[in-house]
Amino acid sequence: MGVHNQHPSHAYKQAEVVVIMVPFPCYSHLNQVLQLSCLISSYNVPVHYACSATHVHQAKLRFNAKNRLSYAQIHFHELPTPPFLSPPPDPNSKFPSHLLPSIEASLQLRDPITEFLHKISPMARRVIVVHDDLMAYVVQDTATIPNTETYSFNPTCTFSSFFDVWQMMGKPFQLEEPQELPSLEGCYNSEFLNFITLQIDFLKSTSGTIINSCRSIEGTYIDLEVQLHKNKQIWAVGPFNTGAVDDGKNSNNQHKCLEWLDKQDLKSVLYVSFGTTTSLTNQQIKELAIGLEQSGQKFIWVLRDADKGDIFTGDVKRAEVLPEGYEERLKGVGLVVRDWAPQLEILAHQSTGGFMSHCGWNSCLESITMGVPIVAWPMHSDQPKNAFLVTDILKVGVVVKQWADLQEGVVASSTIAEAVKKLMASREGEEMRKRTEELGGATRKAVEEGGVSRMELDSFIAHITR
Repeated sequence: MGVHNQHPSHAYKQAEVVVIMVPFPCYSHLNQVLQLSCLISSYNVPVHYACSATHVHQAKLRFNAKNRLSYAQIHFHELPTPPFLSPPPDPNSKFPSHLLPSIEASLQLRDPITEFLHKISPMARRVIVVHDDLMAYVVQDTATIPNTETYSFNPTCTFSSFFDVWQMMGKPFQLEEPQELPSLEGCYNSEFLNFITLQIDFLKSTSGTIINSCRSIEGTYIDLEVQLHKNKQIWAVGPFNTGAVDDGKNSNNQHKCLEWLDKQDLKSVLYVSFGTTTSLTNQQIKELAIGLEQSGQKFIWVLRDADKGDIFTGDVKRAEVLPEGYEERLKGVGLVVRDWAPQLEILAHQSTGGFMSHCGWNSCLESITMGVPIVAWPMHSDQPKNAFLVTDILKVGVVVKQWADLQEGVVASSTIAEAVKKLMASREGEEMRKRTEELGGATRKAVEEGGVSRMELDSFIAHITR
């Protein structure tokens, strides 16, 4: 998707339309909203990205397409960061309870956002506020600003969010439920459910919804969502990440794991990473280490703690818990990375043949788009249903263990080794890889000129600039 550059001062003359992006302050949400900001900006529409200062810094620091950002016409607004505790992640907690203080802090952004909107609204004929689903409470005062329209952004899988809401409402209407669909049991804690419930009322007043998904992946469920919200427009414009790969080859800062991948055989490496909200217990890390070794497959393993609410305080590296002599023993077979790794570049690399993942929606989309099948190991939130979509419906992955069994404690090394071998070294795994590559091809086409997602994005831009 082409990016046009325009001098930033243009946005401060009376613009026709300006877009204000309001992300939820958690990495995967910040990143998706920034990707979407770049896409909207590529249509020559001024975009303002507004969040607490620490989270704006985080979004920019980790953005994997710096070249895209440097051309985009995006104005960053660093709102005062509300005071909040940033406790270290607790690997024994099922749900990432270390994120709860930043959820509380996000609610305090209501006044700064409202103030900012009042400042911007005289500068444009129409102000479009695109806010994360989880920020509906925060942007509620847009109702008092006459030239403002709000659109919610759903950064999660449509399949998961549709069935989560359906289950939360006590299955209020008849629906053919997929067999063995994971229940809500163990997915969320009560504080987070209350936080979601708080948003629901405010979401009713939005003018429409943008989804980071694609009809080639979950068209059936996007149609269900459209039926459910008959009076609202829905635009499925994802995935956002296809043009964002910068392999680093033209720069001096190529990550060491990409150099290591360059030396490996085609599709021979399993990439292992559990995202930014999950910390494994020491015992589980040991079992995983042994399982990877027993599988006999090559791997890159990103071993780091979950993000704290504020990633700029303290250290994310954890004390060493791998079996003694592990890395020396597996030199050339496995690479353990203890810092931030360029996930999209790893998945796009020709040597990567599989991805062991927690099945956060970002990770699922990136893996499918790059044609890489998944060893699914969901942990919480929407992940169990995302994993179910990947393994049972799309059939582009295998489960480490069924969701109901995963909640019973540590997953044994033998179970892990078996799942890895099934994906990386079996006929069934080979067929999955073919299916994923076909689906990835269709998904990449969807965002190109004339593709279904691109046309939906064109339609959204036409709608807001009408």
